[in-house]
Amino acid sequence: MFFQGVWAALVVTNLKASPAIPWAVALMALFLWLGWKYASGDWRPRGTAAARRRYLRANRVPWRVFGWAVLAGALLLVALVGYWIVMFQLVKMPGNRLPDFSRYPLFTVLLMLTMAAVVGAVIEEAGFRGYFQVALEQDFRAPVAIVISSLLMSPGHGLTQGFVWPTLLWYFFADMMFGVMAYLTDSILPGIVIHGVGLLIFFVLVWPADQSRRLVADGGGDAWFWIHIGQAIVFTALAILAFRRLARVTIMVCPQKPG
Repeated sequence: MFFQGVWAALVVTNLKASPAIPWAVALMALFLWLGWKYASGDWRPRGTAAARRRYLRANRVPWRVFGWAVLAGALLLVALVGYWIVMFQLVKMPGNRLPDFSRYPLFTVLLMLTMAAVVGAVIEEAGFRGYFQVALEQDFRAPVAIVISSLLMSPGHGLTQGFVWPTLLWYFFADMMFGVMAYLTDSILPGIVIHGVGLLIFFVLVWPADQSRRLVADGGGDAWFWIHIGQAIVFTALAILAFRRLARVTIMVCPQKPG
């Protein structure tokens, strides 16, 4: 996407020219704010303002609904971390190779990783769970729209992390989660929160360790392998319960929302 390409160019230029001053973060925050303002219906052309606001779906959510959405997303995020680590030890995958940040100041690295998480979360939620999924929901039932949106995101994930079935399957279910959350709450705001936190967790804790993970076929599963299996199963069950509760709370708080 355009904004992600802009961010990548800013990071490369910043790290080459003045790595001690993370000016790219401030500049990208400005670009992102301008894009958000336009996508949410501000500025001209006024004739498309209402449509832009509707398609973005950045609606305010009652705190009770927002809380259950974030809880459900956080529980499933913990499960997805477990699934990722388990799959990485079962199937050889290329993974997501991060740049070597060891040569740069810690402050710069932390700010850039945080901004990368914000950019990824805002752009994907606005573009896919907002504009694209809202358009699909006008022609298809919500489950079908969510599946189509999730499937059409697969090529983008494959380009960065390899076209291997475990990776594509994992991202399909992750994208489904965000699609369901956006539909139930009629807003992309809870998804942006969980998406951003999830990206930051993977940037800092998960992806850097991928290349050191040992395949089970090369020596069996250690204790952590079985712990992560348990983590995935237990938190999937908890997330399902939380999403069911979210659906009920949404109907109670927002009775006009279809079940």
